[in-house]
Amino acid sequence: PLPLQIAVRACFLGFAFGCGLLLSAGRSAWRHFGWYMCSLSLFHYSEYLVTAINNPRSLSLDSFLLNHSFEYNLAALSSWVEFTLEKVLFPELKQITWLSTVGLLMVIFGDCLRKAAMLTAGSNFNHIVQNEKSDTHTLVTSGVYGWFRHPSYVGWFYWSIGTQVLLCNPICVVGYALASWRFFRERVEEEEITLIHFFGEEYLEYKRKVPSGLPFIKGVKVEL
Repeated sequence: PLPLQIAVRACFLGFAFGCGLLLSAGRSAWRHFGWYMCSLSLFHYSEYLVTAINNPRSLSLDSFLLNHSFEYNLAALSSWVEFTLEKVLFPELKQITWLSTVGLLMVIFGDCLRKAAMLTAGSNFNHIVQNEKSDTHTLVTSGVYGWFRHPSYVGWFYWSIGTQVLLCNPICVVGYALASWRFFRERVEEEEITLIHFFGEEYLEYKRKVPSGLPFIKGVKVEL
């Protein structure tokens, strides 16, 4: 039953968060991994929670984003493998507290920005790019959308890179940055084509005034 599946996922994320807190409270070499566990579990749980508040009609098990994609899961597994191997081979690399703190701040900033974007957009926000305009669909340009055209993507971009800075994973920092940039470049272009179709000149004017927020990503090019 769906409620049971939701409860299982929520309990799993709560258990992971609790384990992360226990690791964070200690002084062991796994302390920073505890920060990471808390950040990861809170991100996925809050994705479901904010969707339930904002747009319950679109709510599903996928709202946890635990099964976002094969590539997403592979990236997470890669970061765990790199952390473990480097902890064994180069333990001093995992004890750079100031660097992990920078990563934690990136994670907090990114997640807060994303959730602010979701709350600001309200029922207009959906994890899946919409191909058909609903009667209640409006162009949101206030709040964090006045800073960036795609604040939820900006938040996720810096959150994902921040998790690897937090873990002091040099290989995955580069890999996450490149993979995330490519993913969001394609996603922004796909979404903006839809938004231009929905809102026409209104969105084009907004696009001219407000940057995407993602480095070196300008969005879809419009022929004049």
